[in-house]
Amino acid sequence: MAILALQDLSKSFGALKVTDGVSLDVPAGQALGIIGPNGAGKSTLFNLITGTITPDAGRIILDGQDVTRASPMRRCLMGVGRSFQIPQPFAKLTVFENLLVAATHGTAASEAEVTRRCAEILARTDLIARANDPAGSLSLLGRKRLELARAMATGPKLLLLDEIAGGLTEGECRALIDTIRAIHAQGVTIIWIEHVLHALTAVVERLVVLDFGRVIGMGDPATVMASREVREIYLGIEV
Repeated sequence: MAILALQDLSKSFGALKVTDGVSLDVPAGQALGIIGPNGAGKSTLFNLITGTITPDAGRIILDGQDVTRASPMRRCLMGVGRSFQIPQPFAKLTVFENLLVAATHGTAASEAEVTRRCAEILARTDLIARANDPAGSLSLLGRKRLELARAMATGPKLLLLDEIAGGLTEGECRALIDTIRAIHAQGVTIIWIEHVLHALTAVVERLVVLDFGRVIGMGDPATVMASREVREIYLGIEV
């Protein structure tokens, strides 16, 4: 069963069509990657899924329910969690307090459950040693980990990752991949937008390519990346 179904989804800003009839099913437990050149509509697609913008046409089905007009809070409580490309934690709060804010407002769990969940997530994301440090003191990798941890604190069934590997060194990227793999292994469905292709293909089982808001490729990552159209449009290679 698809945990998420996008049905002929379209969105325009003035004369610019940023999402053009996108249809996509994401089975529960799958790790799906989304790639495309800048301006292809990737982040807009995430904004549509989370409800921060509303489509002009089409439907969004989450876990069997039509959430096309549902609020972002309702979608969060239904199990949608998201990281953002540029981490912006509450810099003066501790790492643990940042997670508490996400878990308290993004779930209906009790105080005891929230505290337990946040402690577990800190361990899973290798932040336990920094739990009492101000979030503003973290390195880029630490802030990326905190961004992932805050998304996980809401208890998502569906985790949306927006270029979480960007700006990291090779070693840092490998460490983050291991963390994301461990999260996926626990049954969390992942949709990951990324320009760092080797990081993405180390985790995802299926790849979608967007260009000018349209899906131009979908399938096994190796097969998709071997496509002539994908190489010409995304990689800029004249075949």
